Amino acid sequence: MTKLRLAIVGAGPAGIYAADILLKAERNFEVSIDLFDHLPAPYGLVRYGVAPDHPRIKGIITALRDVLDRGDIRVFGNVRFGIDITLDDLKKHYNAVIFATGAVRDADLDIPGIDLDGSYGAARFVSWFDGHPDVPRSWPLESQEVAVIGNGNVALDVARMLAKHADDLLSTEIPTNVYEGLKASPVTDVHVFGRRGPTSVKFTPLELRELGDLPDVDIVLYDEDFDYDDAARDAVASNKQVFVIDKVLNKWRERPAGTASRRLHLHFFAKPVEIVNDGEGRVGAIRYERTTPDGQGGVVGTGEIRQLPIQAVYRAVGYFGSPLPGVPFDRKHGVIPNREGQVLWKGDPSFGSKSANTQLYGVYATGWIKRGPVGLIGHTKSDAMETVRHLINDLGNWWRPDSPSEQSIVDLLDERGVQYTNLDGWHRLDQHELALGSDEGRVRVKVVPRDEMVTISRGVR
Repeated sequence: MTKLRLAIVGAGPAGIYAADILLKAERNFEVSIDLFDHLPAPYGLVRYGVAPDHPRIKGIITALRDVLDRGDIRVFGNVRFGIDITLDDLKKHYNAVIFATGAVRDADLDIPGIDLDGSYGAARFVSWFDGHPDVPRSWPLESQEVAVIGNGNVALDVARMLAKHADDLLSTEIPTNVYEGLKASPVTDVHVFGRRGPTSVKFTPLELRELGDLPDVDIVLYDEDFDYDDAARDAVASNKQVFVIDKVLNKWRERPAGTASRRLHLHFFAKPVEIVNDGEGRVGAIRYERTTPDGQGGVVGTGEIRQLPIQAVYRAVGYFGSPLPGVPFDRKHGVIPNREGQVLWKGDPSFGSKSANTQLYGVYATGWIKRGPVGLIGHTKSDAMETVRHLINDLGNWWRPDSPSEQSIVDLLDERGVQYTNLDGWHRLDQHELALGSDEGRVRVKVVPRDEMVTISRGVR
C-alpha cells in the first residue's frame, strides 16, 4: 500500500488542523506526519499571538492538544527551517511538505516619521507580552501618551494591554518580566486611530466589550464621530455585528465623565498622516487628517489636519509573511504564491523563467502564509481542507524520497546536533509552567528564555 511521509512546517493551528484533516480524510494510502516548528513549544499564534487575558480564545489550545495527544503525529520543536533542515533535506525524507508558517511580521505603514525612536510594530509588542523567546525580555514603556494606529482586533489588544493595570493581569499566564514592565508603565492616555467610522471597524464585538470592563480605565468617545450617513445607518440595520458594535459604543457615550487614572480614547474618521519628531529623533506627536463618509461606505479626506501630543506609537495595520529559503515568495502580498494551496512559481523571479502558473509539485501551503493574515483562527480549518484535498489528488506527483524511514530524519537532526524537542518534552514544559503558576495562585507562568524552554523540554537538569 502506498504510504505518504508528510512534513508540515509550522505547529500552530494551521499546521495542526492540516495534519488532523489529512489523518481523518478518506484515502487509499497510509500516512505518517512529522510536524516541525522553530519554537520549542507548539500552538504558534494561540500561544504567542493572543493576549494573555483572552482565556476563551486560548481554549482553542485544548482542541489542538487533543489532536497532538492522540499520538499519530510526531512533533519536532526548536528546528529552524532553512538552517537546521532545508527543502532539499525534506525531499530526501518525505513525499511532500505543507508550509503553515503564518505571518508574524508587521505590515509597513508608509507615512513620514514612522521610523522615529518610540515607533513600534504591534506584532512585536504582542510577541513581547506573550513571552515569545525571540524578542527582548524588556520593553520601553516610558510614555504617558501613546497612539495605536488601526481598527482591528490586534489594535484593541495592544491598546487594552497598554491601558490595563498590570495587577489586573495577574490572574492570567502573563510572564513575570512582562508584569514588571507593565507595572512600571507611566501611561495615562492611549489613543486608537481609525480612518473609517464606527460602523466600518474590523474588530469584533467581543474585543470591543472587553475594553469597557477595564478597572480604573475610562473609555473616551467623541460625538463628532457618530454623525452617521445613510450607508452607515444601513450597515447598522443590516449587519448584526455592526449593530452590536454600534450599540456598545453608544452605550458608552451615555456614561458620565469618569475620574479613572487612565483613559482609552477611540478616534474614528482619523487618518494618520505623519509622526512628528520631537526635535531629538523621538516621537513627539501624531498628525492626522479628519475624514468624512463618501456616501458609499468609504471615506475621503477633508483637508483638516489635527495634531495630538504622544511619546510612542504602535502600528497595528496588519501582519505580513516572511520568505522561506528555497520556497517561492510573493513579496508584494507576503504569501507563498499558490493555487488553492498548491504552491506555484509565480511571484519570485529568483526561480527563473518558469510559467507563473507552473505548480511546484510536492510543496503546499495553508493558513496565513497561503492566503494572507485575514480571518480568525477557526478559518484555517477550511483553508487546510482545501490544501489537503489537492495533496491527496496529487499522489502521482509526490516526491520519491531516498530515505523515507521515520528514523532517518531523527538521525539527520542528531547528526547535526539540533537540540530538538518533542511532544513528551512539551508535556514536561507544560507541567513545569503550570507548577510555576500554582506556586503563585495562577493558572500558568510562561517560561520565556529559549534555552530554558529547551532544557526543561529535553529533561536536562
